[in-house]
Amino acid sequence: MKFDLLATDGAARRGRLTFERGTVETPAFMPVGTYGSVKSMTPDDVINIGAEIILGNTFHLMLRPGTDIISAHGDLHDFMQWHGPILTDSGGFQVFSLGDLRKITEQGVHFSSPVNGNKVFLGPEESMAVQRALGSDIVMIFDECTPYPADEMTAAKSMELSLRWAKRSKEAHGNN
Repeated sequence: MKFDLLATDGAARRGRLTFERGTVETPAFMPVGTYGSVKSMTPDDVINIGAEIILGNTFHLMLRPGTDIISAHGDLHDFMQWHGPILTDSGGFQVFSLGDLRKITEQGVHFSSPVNGNKVFLGPEESMAVQRALGSDIVMIFDECTPYPADEMTAAKSMELSLRWAKRSKEAHGNN
């Protein structure tokens, strides 16, 4: 990936991200393909609205359809028939949104699948492995979403855990 700064105006900036699969002008509109498709749109429709990148959801994709099914097609690009860049989130927000269905530990998050109730674990290493299997062009580190409102101690503990998870995410991702 390469970033070129094209223009600035005060604190605002405009740039270009270059990937093997294409370029993305920033700031960018990024349609969401939660389960491996942008609802009611074909890849050509997505291109025709001017989108250059799609966001995939690691949490949902690992649960359904699952990385095995996606990998049987190649990667998420092949599964979606999208030939441009893909950014995947870490799954952290979706885990946060499970509320009482989850238990956060230093290792990661244990939760019950909202799909079938199965016990699932997602930590920094697992998040990076799923994003790698999906063939993401931009991966996000696994973090804890701090609840709102949060007192200072809760926010500090959440930030410290997220920093430790960020280091583990970076180590797991390596030079990929």
